[in-house]
This record gives sequence, C-alpha cells and structure tokens, in this order.
Amino acid sequence: MNFKIQREALLKPLQTICGVVERRQTLPILSHVLLVSDGEKLIITATDLEVEMISTTNIENGTAGEITVPARKFLDICKTLPDDCMIDFKVDGERAILKAGKSRFTLSTLPATDFPNIDVTEDGNEFQIKEAAFKSIIDHTQFAMAQQDVRYYLNGLMLEISDNKLRGVATDGHRLAMCEIEANAGSMEAKQIILPRKGVSELARLLEDGNNDVTIEIGNNHIRMKFAQLIFTSKLIDGKFPDYQRVLPQNSDKNLILNREMFRQALTRASILSNEKYRGIRLLMDSNTMRIVANNPEQEEAEEQVEIDYSYDPLEIGFNVTYLLDALNAINTEQVNLALSDSNSSCLITAVGEMAAECRYVVMPMRL
Repeated sequence: MNFKIQREALLKPLQTICGVVERRQTLPILSHVLLVSDGEKLIITATDLEVEMISTTNIENGTAGEITVPARKFLDICKTLPDDCMIDFKVDGERAILKAGKSRFTLSTLPATDFPNIDVTEDGNEFQIKEAAFKSIIDHTQFAMAQQDVRYYLNGLMLEISDNKLRGVATDGHRLAMCEIEANAGSMEAKQIILPRKGVSELARLLEDGNNDVTIEIGNNHIRMKFAQLIFTSKLIDGKFPDYQRVLPQNSDKNLILNREMFRQALTRASILSNEKYRGIRLLMDSNTMRIVANNPEQEEAEEQVEIDYSYDPLEIGFNVTYLLDALNAINTEQVNLALSDSNSSCLITAVGEMAAECRYVVMPMRL
C-alpha cells in the first residue's frame, strides 16, 4: 500500500477524528487509526469502542491496501511538517514509511484485521436536519448532563423524535435543560434514545453553524450521523430516561421578566462569597425588589439588589447559583422569564424573544 497526499488534505481529517482516540488504552490497537486506500480515496477510522469516526480524503498515485498506524504520532508528524508539502506514504513489511521533502519517518504498524468496528444494525429510522439546528440542541442542553451518576441513564443526552420535532433533554436530578427544533422526520415513529457523554462532547466539537444537511440514522443500539466527508457513530446508553414532562412546572403563579445580563452579573458577583461546596444563594423578592444573598462558613456575606416588576406575596427561595448561571449562559436573548410559585417548587427559566431553538430550563430549589 502506498499513496501521495497534500499535507493539508491529510491533516484536517486526522485532527477531526483523533479526538476519539484515548491517550491511555487497554488495547494497543485502539491507540491506532485505520487507513484504507482504494487507490483514489483514503478512508481514516478512529474508535474507542463507544464512538467511531470515519473520514474520507483524496490521494494521488495510490495503490489499494489497509494498515493501522499510531494515531497521535501520525498526527504530530503531519502537524509539524511544512505547509503545502507533499507526503509520500508507503507500507514496507511491518513498518510504515513517511517521506516529505528531506524528512523521513518510520512508524510501527498493527494489522488492519485487528481493528475493531462498531456493529450497526440497519432498521430504517433515518431523517435529515440542518447542522446548525442540531448544534443548537447540543449547545443548549449538554451542560445539564450528570457526571458519573450511578443512574447511568442520566450520564448522557436524551434525544426524542416525535411529531416532526427533535427534542434534546439533559438532567442530573437537580436541574433539567430541554430544547426542541423542527425536524423533517416524515412518518418516522416516535423514538427516544440516550447518547453517552463522550458522543455528546465529540459532536459539540464537530458540529458547525452551517446550513448543511446532516443525515441521522437511529438504530436499536447506535446513532449514526453522516456529514459531507465524515461518518460519526456512537453506541447508545441502554436505559429508560425519566419522564421529563412531569418535571416541568405547570402552575407557577409568579412570573418575573428580568434583563438577562444584569441578572447574570449580579449572580456572578454574589456567587464569589457563596459556600464553595454547595454554591447556595438566596433570592428574596418583595415589592418590586429582588435581593440576592450569599454567605459562607467564614461568616462572609454578599448582597445584590435588583429592581424588578414584582407585585406578588413576598418570596424567599434558595438555588445552586451555578445551575442558574448555566441556564442564563445558554440563553442568548436580552430578557428572560422566571416562573416561580413557592419556596419549595422548581423555577422554570425561559427566553423572552426569538431563539434558534425553543428551550426551557428547570432548577430545583435548595434548602439553605
């Protein structure tokens, strides 16, 4: 197997897929990328057994063949070679030889037959969505996923397709983020899947604000996405996601419209003196005024005062300030709406005005 390729034509796909390759591997083959040539195109594959990425690029003067090479070393060599240089790649026995200008590198290889692939069962659930729209769902929800929770189904992002809408929901049991956009799914039956954290973070890195179509294929145990030059496959978390509709507050009788940036800055300042472990702050509302109060075990205290349009009964409620800030950071409109009822009920935060996706954020109260 041998081929010639422009440095940039090899570097970009390598950088795209090498994020999947873990630095510490139990199986040596997982630290390698698979190279498959048909003489005209080079297909590069990386996997960690949970997520797989396949990228395609054009080559010159190639012969057919397949081999695996160490991913990080291969990428670092390509990164450090001069711009616009031509790379000559050749397999010689159990070694791969790279030449570019006066540089020459010899890499160890492993047989392509040892390289694992994610088994995918076709079952016809396929639809298309704009890349920017799918990116919007992930950007607005991924922060609310649990981290290493024993309830393993919370350590991911739930995607639900129904009534030609694609909905993303993430929760860690203390807060919930939900976003939905229009999706042309045709007559596809309603379906819920849970995408694991690793797959979500890789997609957040890959997706761009483009108007390109992404084809999404949902199987029983996997999700596959096809971009222009890239195929992304991830295994799914096998579990039942909680009924998120029950978590959304329905009968909140106090609605506050706030300037998002002013509220965010006040919370940020008050959070400096909150308890470092629990991050609790209190909101005290009474006759057109909101006081934001934080204190810590060192007896230090911060207080911020914000003028609001409030004509309800006085209310005092505690929250984890990080959860409030995460929700406010995910919203990009000038104003937000806080829907509250009493000191023991969740707060529903929504945007006032147009956003790329329709988003709702629920934060549970804290006892302080």
